[in-house]
Amino acid sequence: MFVGHYGPAFALKRWEPRVPLVALMLAVQIVDVAWSIFIVTGIEEVRFVPGITASNALDLVYMPFTHSLVAAFAWAIAGGVVAWLVTGRVTPRIGIAVGLAVVSHWLLDLLMHRPDLPMFDTSWKVGLGLWDYKWPGAAVELATLLAGLALYATGTRARDRIGSLGLAAFTAVLVLAHVFRLVGPEPTTVPAMAGAALVSYIGFAALAAWIDRHREAA
Repeated sequence: MFVGHYGPAFALKRWEPRVPLVALMLAVQIVDVAWSIFIVTGIEEVRFVPGITASNALDLVYMPFTHSLVAAFAWAIAGGVVAWLVTGRVTPRIGIAVGLAVVSHWLLDLLMHRPDLPMFDTSWKVGLGLWDYKWPGAAVELATLLAGLALYATGTRARDRIGSLGLAAFTAVLVLAHVFRLVGPEPTTVPAMAGAALVSYIGFAALAAWIDRHREAA
């Protein structure tokens, strides 16, 4: 799952308006940010196996530090504490929201992945396998994104035209990114895939921060 991970970020912003949207956008992808770095540096391992699933060619060989359930909770606790401290300890709900955002990544991956998500280390791997059904999986991902966006849009109001038109444009960008991932070419090298992923995570978070400054709680 790619853009679908952003659905919980938008939904959690509705639940706790005081948490910066950029923090939630980064939180839902923080394990993939770390994963991109870890696979390039050799700490974790992925390889391309065409046809391994109907949706992509990723054989996720070794990723206990980012995508195990134990690691997900560790990242969530760390992220929640950092968010709470950085925002001045205004309310623990900020830390809880960021922690939930981090954990949501593993839960959504559980739905999509074949059994390659470790519970801990590499000894017990799980996954419900929606990636084996390309278009149903794509529909679930899009629905997750749009549901979160709808909660955010109805829980906030635009302060100006950037707040209204910008959100519509950002929605279109995310949907187009989803479509491109479905019909565009597969990356050919691990560094190329990791680099493109990191650019997208940073870019989407920056756009979200810009738009969120032009909206306020309804």
